[in-house]
Amino acid sequence: MEILLYLIPTAIGMGLLGLLAFLWALRSGQFEDLDGAAERILFDDEDELPPEVDQHPAHRSSRE
Repeated sequence: MEILLYLIPTAIGMGLLGLLAFLWALRSGQFEDLDGAAERILFDDEDELPPEVDQHPAHRSSRE
């Protein structure tokens, strides 16, 4: 039963820490745009990346 003297305050402290982290995230705008990321993944990027060119000398063709 002595373990409860440690477990109960630890559980309450961790709960308060989680609540504080949630309130911080709420105030810093983490939950402002919930649908933005879900919609962005559906659309292609406007500018496409150029094809990858390996510039490392060890991977170059021996014809040079």
